[in-house]
Amino acid sequence: MKLPTELHSIQDAGWPASGEHILAHFDDESIVVYQAYRPETALYALQHGHFGGPTYSFNRMSWIKPNFLWMMYRCGWATKPGQEMVLGLRIRRRFFDQALASAVASTWRPAQYPTREEWKAAVEASDVRLQWDPDHDPLGAPLERRAVQLGLRGSTLKAFATDELLEVIDMAPFVHAQRPLALARNGGMRMPVERIYGPA
Repeated sequence: MKLPTELHSIQDAGWPASGEHILAHFDDESIVVYQAYRPETALYALQHGHFGGPTYSFNRMSWIKPNFLWMMYRCGWATKPGQEMVLGLRIRRRFFDQALASAVASTWRPAQYPTREEWKAAVEASDVRLQWDPDHDPLGAPLERRAVQLGLRGSTLKAFATDELLEVIDMAPFVHAQRPLALARNGGMRMPVERIYGPA
């Protein structure tokens, strides 16, 4: 697995316990986000370096998650049907920041949109949806801290799946190796190194 890792217990000690935070693996030029797919879709992406093929649809909303443990919660550590293969997707940081800036929240926030009608219009006009969900520990228990996921559609999804995608990483062997360590609760589980992310 190509990403540097560290014990979850060490990282967790330095993360905030509450609030809305983007935890991610990133460098100056890129950020890694996660998705889980059925084998046919994931293998196509691994073989070609981008998404496509008969099982991938560009006519839907696709959700990306920069937080590894939120992805593990969502896919059940790659045990849920249709989510057997977890991919790490390295994308341009500039693209992620632009998507984040143009995102419209999945729920109405009066501080941003005075009326529900204005919010609904913004949702319809935007290619990016933003959602804050409870983060989760390695066993799936919800935490006070909130983790972000972004829903992409239209031209933004097309760009993400092709031109803005720098690297496709097969995370499945790593996920399968770490799952029993997470279940053992012995502190030995490792995960990609994640820090609090802020737009460049």
